[in-house]
Amino acid sequence: MAHRLLSGKECETLHLVDYKIYPLGQSFADDQFDEVMQKITAADILVMGSPVYWHSMTGLFRTLLDRIYESSYKHQLRGKDLYFIFQGAGPSSAMLEAGNYTMGIFCRLFGLNYKGMATDLREAERLGTNLLT
Repeated sequence: MAHRLLSGKECETLHLVDYKIYPLGQSFADDQFDEVMQKITAADILVMGSPVYWHSMTGLFRTLLDRIYESSYKHQLRGKDLYFIFQGAGPSSAMLEAGNYTMGIFCRLFGLNYKGMATDLREAERLGTNLLT
């Protein structure tokens, strides 16, 4: 879905599984949170996503949100547009609503412009069209 959303646009993709981002309160020399956040804050537009695992966002994605909450990087997100991709094999409407709610709150807290959530290819294409405007 991200590829469909970003079709024809220059972008860099970060996969959280490729980075060591430790939970809030943990401190290890090989933590790569700063590296990830430098790339995120350098972007003009953010497209974040998570598969639906165990009725919610992945633990890695939640850890990233937790760490942003407690970091100085949160102030560098103000004014950026954020699109959210949230998809799973059979998420219920309650699961999708919870994901949309979480990202809406995240954006309000840090001054991002929440542009919406895509849960299927049709929605990704619709949001991708909005990226052009």
